[in-house]
Amino acid sequence: MSPNDTVPTSDDCEACGLSASRREFIRELSLTVASVLATLGVGTRAAAALPVSGVDALVRQGSRHTYPIPVEDGVEIDRKAEIILVRWEGAVYAFNLSCPHQRTALRWINKDRRFKCPKHNSRYEPDGTFVDGRATRGMDRFDVAREGTNVVVNVDAMHKEDVDQAGWTAAFVRLES
Repeated sequence: MSPNDTVPTSDDCEACGLSASRREFIRELSLTVASVLATLGVGTRAAAALPVSGVDALVRQGSRHTYPIPVEDGVEIDRKAEIILVRWEGAVYAFNLSCPHQRTALRWINKDRRFKCPKHNSRYEPDGTFVDGRATRGMDRFDVAREGTNVVVNVDAMHKEDVDQAGWTAAFVRLES
C-alpha cells in the first residue's frame, strides 16, 4: 500500500462482493457448509446447529405481531414480546418464551438442538414437542399465519398441548419447498 492509497471504508466493500453485514455473512457461510456437507453425504440435521438471533416485530398491532419469514432454519427470539419464532423443517412456529411448567424463560441449546428450561431441565424439540423433564406438555404455541413474505403471530391465541391438542397441533405455517 502506498502513502497515497486510501483505507477502504465499509461503503467500499460492495466492490469486493462480500456481504456487508455479519448476519448475512454467517447465513451465507452456514448455507455453504450445509451444501458441502450434503455433497459429502453428511446429514445437515445432525451436523449443524440452528442459528439463534434476536428479532423485533416489523409491526405490533394489538395482539398481532408481524415478522419477516425467517430465510433459513433457525430460532429467533423477540424478548420484548416474549415470543420465540422457529423455522424448522419447512414450517414456522411461534412459542411463548416461558416454560409451561413454572414460567421460566426457555433457552436454546445449540449442541443438543433443543430448547431447555434452566430451572427444572425440561427439554423440547424445535417444534415445541416435550422430550423430558418436569413439564408435562409441549411448549405453548401461538396462532401463526402467513401474509406474503411475513408471518403474523396472534398472542391472544395461545394453545396449550394438554388443554387444546387440536389447536396446538394446527398452530404452525407450512412453507412451500
